[in-house]
Amino acid sequence: MRFVSSDELAELLPMVQAVDALERTFGSTTTAEAPLRSHVEVPSGTLLTMPAAGDDGVGVKLVTLNPTNPDNGLPFIHGVYVLFSAATLEPEAIIDGGAITALRTAAVSGLATRHLAREDASRLVIFGAGTQGYSHLDAMLAVRPIASVTVVCRSADPADELATRARSFGLEATVGDPASVGHADIVCCCTTSPTPVFDGSLLPDGCHVNAVGAYTTDTRELDDATMSRAKIVVEERGAALAEAGDIVIPLESGAIEGESVVADLFEVIAGQPVRSSEGDVTVFKSVGIAFEDLAIARAVVDKLSP
Repeated sequence: MRFVSSDELAELLPMVQAVDALERTFGSTTTAEAPLRSHVEVPSGTLLTMPAAGDDGVGVKLVTLNPTNPDNGLPFIHGVYVLFSAATLEPEAIIDGGAITALRTAAVSGLATRHLAREDASRLVIFGAGTQGYSHLDAMLAVRPIASVTVVCRSADPADELATRARSFGLEATVGDPASVGHADIVCCCTTSPTPVFDGSLLPDGCHVNAVGAYTTDTRELDDATMSRAKIVVEERGAALAEAGDIVIPLESGAIEGESVVADLFEVIAGQPVRSSEGDVTVFKSVGIAFEDLAIARAVVDKLSP
């Protein structure tokens, strides 16, 4: 059994290959079984367990979330992923949980962006300068011709560091504020904020938004203005309605209706159109589903040297 570190994961499975692996998964006629994650509140935060089983094997991710960690210079997410053989149920690998979560979450956003954002989308705004901010920068570069990046973060130093990272790729990069969405082609919300991070009325026509930070039914990164304007896509409707405050809160208030969720990723990959014009605003709301981790874990382990 192998342990795959965060550095090894990045070498084994570049972002574009992770996006491709998830495209195959969402396009498959057979999908791994993945019950909703379990939440256990512990003294310092939350423990999540995310099992899945299918042709790729049997896997479970154990994740801890501590909301005070980022203020102390630590990742918000820690965890491990354990992959077992589909046939024998022997353990094959243990993978760094934070790294697989960062890769999988951004790769799902990358997959949605590949199918929903305008082909010429080049101006990116990222909310949040933690692990997901960095991985979403990589994901957007993998699927669209990004030329400029604006980082919006409550802390100046992390924002400067992510902007510096973007400049290292030859991009124009600045630190901005929530109003920066007014000039965006793509917006990625990767924060721990429980309340909306920008005014959706400022979004330009044609903009695409990925929202990945809120993971409970009483938290949201996107406001009613954003959701009511948008054609909304989710990974899977049942999971979104069970876990996504970005969806549940405006549904309960009447700001949107069930028909506002126009498709899930299975339907999008199967060819269902979402945009009817270049001016449509699209939103992809991700909650993270365990079969995505399983697909990434299998792709990684298949590339390990024997």
